[in-house]
Amino acid sequence: MNTQPTFVAAMIQMRSGLLPEPNFEQGSRLIREAAAQGADFVQTPEVSNIMQADRAALFEHLRAEDDDRSLSGYRDLARELKIHLNVGSLALRLTKEKAVNRSFLIGPSGDILARYDKIHMFDIDLDGGESYRESANYQPGETAAIADLPWGRLGMTICYDVRFPALYRALAEAGASFLTVPAAFTRKTGEAHWHTLLRARAIENGCFVFAAAQAGMHENNRETFGHSLIVDPWGTVLADAGGAEPGIVLATIDPGKVLAVRKAVPSLQHGRRFSLADHKPASDHLHLVRGSA
Repeated sequence: MNTQPTFVAAMIQMRSGLLPEPNFEQGSRLIREAAAQGADFVQTPEVSNIMQADRAALFEHLRAEDDDRSLSGYRDLARELKIHLNVGSLALRLTKEKAVNRSFLIGPSGDILARYDKIHMFDIDLDGGESYRESANYQPGETAAIADLPWGRLGMTICYDVRFPALYRALAEAGASFLTVPAAFTRKTGEAHWHTLLRARAIENGCFVFAAAQAGMHENNRETFGHSLIVDPWGTVLADAGGAEPGIVLATIDPGKVLAVRKAVPSLQHGRRFSLADHKPASDHLHLVRGSA
């Protein structure tokens, strides 16, 4: 018999703008709405505090972690509402030249329980001239993060990380039952891959996936996909916030579903280490993968 308590998870869908103060007002209002509807765990999207394409303007408004008013405000809010709050990420100043894209897990006491710096940088060129160079402004993280909730272990990731399944496997093998993917997916990549990638990470690891997202046309003229999702370990979408508008979605989470799914399909137990026999070391496809000349 499953004796693990259920809990209510809420995903906050935002449309962050150019300034931290109105973004915090938007986020805190939606978090309060979620808590009023019974949420125990609440997640905000990636870069909840600012979405700014201009480098000089971005760094003008960035603060170090200890001085960031959004973070201190979210800590106060978690304490007031007695919730676990995953601030999906905040852009924070690391040095004069570099920022970090950092996720926080805040407990009902207001204490920071875990931090995670986004490991994989979104450096891509899309058709139509849409281009992103996250590494120009942000220092990538080097350490995966896992933390304990009252209902099980939480593995923390951010947005573009979702395309690197080894990270999620490592978190699941370390005991994670829940995986976070707060995001600011572009509309184009979101339409093509968002649901598929999140469902795949849930299915292959037997985990719940929590993915709060940015949505709509932002002040910096970037359009994000929205569709904040909660996915169960079988790959079933329990909640989908839809595309364009800020708001909240909630779902009741039964941690026992993790055990049931992993018992039915025990792939975590069946994983094996292996070597690679490469009979043509100079093969063309490896040059492409590794970026060799």
